[in-house]
Amino acid sequence: MVKANAQWIDGERFVVGASSGHAFVVDSDRERNTAPGPMELVLVGLCTCTATDVVSILRKKRERFTRVEVYAEAERAKQPPTVYESIRLLYRVDGEVSRKAVEDAVRLSKEKYCSVSAMLQKTAKMSFEIEVPKVTSAAPGGSANLKP
Repeated sequence: MVKANAQWIDGERFVVGASSGHAFVVDSDRERNTAPGPMELVLVGLCTCTATDVVSILRKKRERFTRVEVYAEAERAKQPPTVYESIRLLYRVDGEVSRKAVEDAVRLSKEKYCSVSAMLQKTAKMSFEIEVPKVTSAAPGGSANLKP
């Protein structure tokens, strides 16, 4: 069983914790903006979840990557609940990797392994782009305009 809690500090700030024993501050007041907000943390969770999958899959394929980065941009609904309606992910992978291996890893993460992605796909249209500047296969690396 995973557990979490939130303890109010002031305004819309909370100290949050989880069963892992780690704690940090969350601020729902986006004007005050003294800490990440809850919906930002959802995107952080998505990026981390899918990046973990990609790293694990590339290791199993014995791909020699030197960098894996995942960036997310999202649009929220205009009316409450302001869920994410669209999310765009950009995967950047460097090293001695084949583009196909990266594409397979991203696909497996999306379709099978990433729990956060599976939940978010219930409300959000998700798109994925892959940038592999130094590929070992004959296929050229893709590029995207999504920036951190």
